[in-house]
Amino acid sequence: MTCKPAPTTAFSVGSPAPLGATWDGTGTNFALYSSVAEQVELCVFDAQGQHLLAQYTLHPQPHCTDNIWHIYLPDCPPGTLYAYRVVGPYRPEDGLRCNP
Repeated sequence: MTCKPAPTTAFSVGSPAPLGATWDGTGTNFALYSSVAEQVELCVFDAQGQHLLAQYTLHPQPHCTDNIWHIYLPDCPPGTLYAYRVVGPYRPEDGLRCNP
């Protein structure tokens, strides 16, 4: 099962806690910690993981609280395939590996 592709107005800011993807019976809150991200994108895929259904761009304001990036997607059930793209510095020699 996957999220219904939603127009950009169908999501909300969400909550920084708890970390991870948390189903509340209606939708899913996504929260990811990164102290170096400049922007985060949440990508939602079809049930086979073959096609990108939706991509949500999280900007520091209002989607980041104390280095936790967050968004809430209504109608997004457990089992939805998703991935993050993290925009930020890529300097492996310094342990920084942001690479969207």
